Amino acid sequence: MRRVPPWPEWLRTPPSFQPGRLLVVLTGAGISAESGLSTFRDSGGLWEKYSIYEVATPEGWQRNPQLVLDFYNARRAQLAAVQPNLAHLLLKELEKRYTVIVITQNVDDLHERGGSSYILHLHGELTKARSTGDENLIYEIGYSPIRIGDVCEKGFQLRPHVVWFGEEVPAYPIAESWARKAHIFVVIGSSLQVYPAAGLLDEAHEARKILIDPRPVLQHGIEVIALPASEGVRQLCERLL
Repeated sequence: MRRVPPWPEWLRTPPSFQPGRLLVVLTGAGISAESGLSTFRDSGGLWEKYSIYEVATPEGWQRNPQLVLDFYNARRAQLAAVQPNLAHLLLKELEKRYTVIVITQNVDDLHERGGSSYILHLHGELTKARSTGDENLIYEIGYSPIRIGDVCEKGFQLRPHVVWFGEEVPAYPIAESWARKAHIFVVIGSSLQVYPAAGLLDEAHEARKILIDPRPVLQHGIEVIALPASEGVRQLCERLL
């Protein structure tokens, strides 16, 4: 178990970008669904099988930490068995012409495995654990389970490094600043129902906005590619490259 910094290394020396060449991408569960990961909100999704309040809130953790650990251990095991899909890989291709900042609502590591250079996880990461007594103590655990009795260097129980409902989203101000700088802002596979993440679309004041989703929520001033993630990102590449 290796301790890691609270923030991605690239934020220490943020990338420079040429005029008109900053592409900010917000991704949701739809981009990972094509890799075989269960979504949360769609029909048959995880929230139909599990109560949000039992497995994704601080109160649920206090009531039954074993249930919460079991839930995320299962998600981690599932993640180990899947691979990035074409949408993840094509985002890397866009780096040939653009500085691409990926802001993801997903807690999986498929963007990392897809090769993207600059990734900001809004809601945490499944492959990391965090101390319950010191939120700055974060550890890389890969696809291993977290068990009751697994503790940080200060002796506190470890928990999933995931933002639960009712908790602050510490990465949001950073995401907000990148959205405001964007020349092109793309949303892929997000329901745009989860705040504050959905608010990033409004923060991209000057950007060309593109939404990729098979069932898009139509909004004024936004280009729509009404396709699943892989097909949609392929078409996005044709437009931008």
